[in-house]
Amino acid sequence: MARITIKDHIREGQLFTSRALFAAVSIGIVIFIIIVRLIYLQIYSHELYSTLSQNNRVSLVPVDPTRGLIYDRNGVILAENRPAYSLEIVPEHIKELEATLVILGKKIQISARDLKRFRDRYKQRVRFQPVAIRDNLSDEEVAAVAIDLHKMPGVEIKAKLQRYYPFAGLTAHAVGYVGRISEKDEEKIDQANYAASTHMGKNGVEKAYEDILHGKVGYQNIETNAYGRMVRVLDRTPPTPGKDVVLTLNMRLQQIASDVMGPESGAVVAIDTTSGEVLALVSKGEFDPNLFVNGIDADTYKALQESPSRPLYNRALQGQYPPGSTFKPFVALAGLELGEHTPESAVFCRGWFSLKGDSRRYRDWKKEGHGTVNLEKAISQSCDVYFYDLAQSLGIDRMADFLQGFGFGRRTGIDVGGELKGILPSSAWKRRTMNQPWYGGETLSVGIGQGYNLVTPMQMAVATAILGNGGRPVQPHLLDHVKGMEKEDLIVRPEPMPAPAAIHNPDNWAAVTRGMVSVIEAPQGTAHRQAKPRTYQIAGKTGTAQVFGIAQNQKYVEADVAKHLRDHALFIAFAPADKPKIAVGVIVENGGHGSTAAAPVATAIIDAYLEGYQP
Repeated sequence: MARITIKDHIREGQLFTSRALFAAVSIGIVIFIIIVRLIYLQIYSHELYSTLSQNNRVSLVPVDPTRGLIYDRNGVILAENRPAYSLEIVPEHIKELEATLVILGKKIQISARDLKRFRDRYKQRVRFQPVAIRDNLSDEEVAAVAIDLHKMPGVEIKAKLQRYYPFAGLTAHAVGYVGRISEKDEEKIDQANYAASTHMGKNGVEKAYEDILHGKVGYQNIETNAYGRMVRVLDRTPPTPGKDVVLTLNMRLQQIASDVMGPESGAVVAIDTTSGEVLALVSKGEFDPNLFVNGIDADTYKALQESPSRPLYNRALQGQYPPGSTFKPFVALAGLELGEHTPESAVFCRGWFSLKGDSRRYRDWKKEGHGTVNLEKAISQSCDVYFYDLAQSLGIDRMADFLQGFGFGRRTGIDVGGELKGILPSSAWKRRTMNQPWYGGETLSVGIGQGYNLVTPMQMAVATAILGNGGRPVQPHLLDHVKGMEKEDLIVRPEPMPAPAAIHNPDNWAAVTRGMVSVIEAPQGTAHRQAKPRTYQIAGKTGTAQVFGIAQNQKYVEADVAKHLRDHALFIAFAPADKPKIAVGVIVENGGHGSTAAAPVATAIIDAYLEGYQP
């Protein structure tokens, strides 16, 4: 028998009502929570999330300023910026770095050195700043990477301006070079101003005037897509380009100095005697500074370091050499000014000199002697015995006190760093540095520019300019002016000027100058082969500096001595002799004789500079 079910409509109605009420309450709570959350996001957290959203779309990117150019005094460009492509990676946009590097390595050549440098910088840079992995991409390499660039978020090809030195080694030691910013550099620089920069001045003028050449960084807000690539520039604060620098160098003289020197190692410095402007600064051997711009490879750097010509060594400022007989005009002037002799005072030269009570013979370069010599003949024929006698009369300390007025024994203060100060010996100097007494024989050696004496080619040129000026000091400098700046606004960092040389009697200066003119004009002058018809006279002095000592009874025979042991050849000169405009100092390492190796360099520069001069 079938069962009959009776519906309880009242209970079903109550159940429906309770369920509907529960659903309505639940929905209401959810809606409430959503409304509260919306209020929180839209009102209370609006600024935070608006900024985050903006940052996902907009990036602040620093913009590297264009580095200023460097010119010589006649507008010849010495350092310029050339376009080049580099491959960069932006850390915050890269997802799989190692896989990306493998892909890039299959498309272009990336050396182990490139990878190491990249990884080092990748760790240091903040994530929004690009890190270069390769520079100087060829057109083929740019095309090989660009075709798949859309598959590699965070990889970019950037067109940049790269430093280039058109004269390569000819200006390397004066202009210097830029190189990549190192960890050590980053401790010193203004991080904000160098936020977009990868290079800075490392040497020479590039380093000395870095603040002027670099400029100021700019910024731009850019909109990026999901791959981090720039879509458009929203706003931009342009960088301030570095200012162009004009040097005092005369590239014509620079080239002549290098050409006449030929393959020999040495240095040449020529300066304007009135202003101290450096007209030529040559240091040979040479190196190509372009090798250092993006980092020189280890093998090439090692080859430069181990080269016998030592091309990285700035001989003009750091080379310290015995001045040899180029020291004699200064000693002669000391004798006149300090009253130890007159231009007519005569000394008999028999080929050697000895101190009282000492059997040692201090030899003259001319074995048979010069006979009776006065000051003019002593300078023109470079008589050693005359200056042994004079040095003994003066004494080492009086001689040193007088000669320091020509800048010997101290840095010249030229406006590029790295120069050395040489040695102007005295009894106090020897006690201080060696804790030993001074001996009389050492005074004789100093009198002919040997012994402890050491000078740099820059000091030789500056001292010669002071001598030519009759004692008025000059301050050597390479910077002429900065384009767009008044000269009085220039940043100058010279060391204190040397004390004025004590030349009280113009007749004494004239007597020494006559002797130096005779070096070239007199038939027996040591540089007479440089004489030729000119509208002006050159006052010069040859010098020879021993590389090694020889015993009393030995004879120096150049042909029997290895090239690297031969004497250094030196020459100093100023011209016109009566009213100097240019002073030159030349050293040719292991050149043998100043008259044949160094004098032709100096006279070629002087003739070129005074070409067309009318006295």
